Amino acid sequence: MYSGQTKQHYGIIRFLLLTVYRFMKFPGRRQHRHYFPVDNKNPLTNQVNPSSNASQNYIVGIDQVLVDIEAKVDQAFLDEFDLHRGMSQVISDEVTQRLYQRLKDESLINYEFAGGTIGNTMHNYSVLADDRSVLLGVMSKDIHVGDYAYRFISNTSSRVDLNFLQPVDGPIGRCFTLIDDTGERTFGINAGLINRLHPDSIDESLIAGASALVISSYLMRTQPGDTMTEAAVKAVKCANAAGVPVVLTLGTKFLIEEEPEFWRDFVQKYVNILTMNEEEALAITGIEDPLLAANKCLDWVDMVICTAGKDGLYMAGYVDEAFKRESEYPLLSGEIHEFNRYEYSRPMLLKDCKEPMRIYTHSAPYMGGPESIKNTNGAGDAALAAILHDLSANVYHKNTVANSSKHEQPALTYSSLSQMSKYANRASYEVLVQHSPRLSRGLPEREDSLDQAYWAQ
Repeated sequence: MYSGQTKQHYGIIRFLLLTVYRFMKFPGRRQHRHYFPVDNKNPLTNQVNPSSNASQNYIVGIDQVLVDIEAKVDQAFLDEFDLHRGMSQVISDEVTQRLYQRLKDESLINYEFAGGTIGNTMHNYSVLADDRSVLLGVMSKDIHVGDYAYRFISNTSSRVDLNFLQPVDGPIGRCFTLIDDTGERTFGINAGLINRLHPDSIDESLIAGASALVISSYLMRTQPGDTMTEAAVKAVKCANAAGVPVVLTLGTKFLIEEEPEFWRDFVQKYVNILTMNEEEALAITGIEDPLLAANKCLDWVDMVICTAGKDGLYMAGYVDEAFKRESEYPLLSGEIHEFNRYEYSRPMLLKDCKEPMRIYTHSAPYMGGPESIKNTNGAGDAALAAILHDLSANVYHKNTVANSSKHEQPALTYSSLSQMSKYANRASYEVLVQHSPRLSRGLPEREDSLDQAYWAQ
């Protein structure tokens, strides 16, 4: 945290930098000024018809569609529904419906958030990029104004395409957070029909045309009769066959700890980009140090994002020897000596490297982290959304300016590893200072946290 005097000095420096820094040029389809303003006077991009193949740029995510419901209750209320104070428990459909109706009738609900790891990520991506994403999952056929399913739809960015959701005759998932007068939280969870996404609902051409496919480990945790896992695996195989990068977020350490060998095999077989926190990294690798854990994961995937709480964010990937770029930042010493030496390199798929070398970067929390953290839920989803924005920007730029010298390198991303790390940290910061896990707006149009030069085309 910064002292008052340091904050004042930082503010002065920030103001001076902002007065001299030019806007960054970050390709995309946003129609208004934003964190990565699009230069509308660029003759290269203006010669392209907006309705051309660039309009087909999108990402796809598969999720267990659910709503997070927060309410203030007393002990008598918990006793009535046989909920154990301070515990998390699965509740039946019948209890869930009675509980929800009671909360609505007595106006006890504080918030109803559209949730789900991938749902949050798709929303945040569409807010950051002001561009299309597609969410696959299930949605209740019977939707009433003001109910939980309605809340999910109304609290999801209009740029998230929900037309491919599979209708089901029953509820989506609900997670109740019940808070008593002391602040103690009690959780009641009902899955509804969130795991009934059928493989037939997976549009293979939709997957093949995407810039990335995003899934979570939760999709593999299903019960007999559920079809979600089968649907997710079908989508992953379609993506692999079409050369579409598969992005996996691990979601929770508890799930990984149950079958670490399964997850190592799954990641190695199907996944290109792995995102996790330090606890999940420990669960899948057995290594406590996040940098070394990320390095281990490069044995299985092409790129790794590992958030480490107050310690910031680590990223690792591959670049061909011919395209490596040295950092202009001070070199950092960790368990890997001077690990950030080539952090200005743009990551590549391992298969595209003739002489592959591993590259790493680390970013401390933006602004030292917020003074007051209102919510940690969704910070990782925001970081992932920023990375996806960079991946899609690269595809967009290839489609619109195919003859750019930038694409002489078969890079996976538009930006350097270092640049993406900063962007991810910046997006996470926005979630940490608000109550909701979903971004309500894009990032400010001018920032001094990023190197301008590395956004140049």
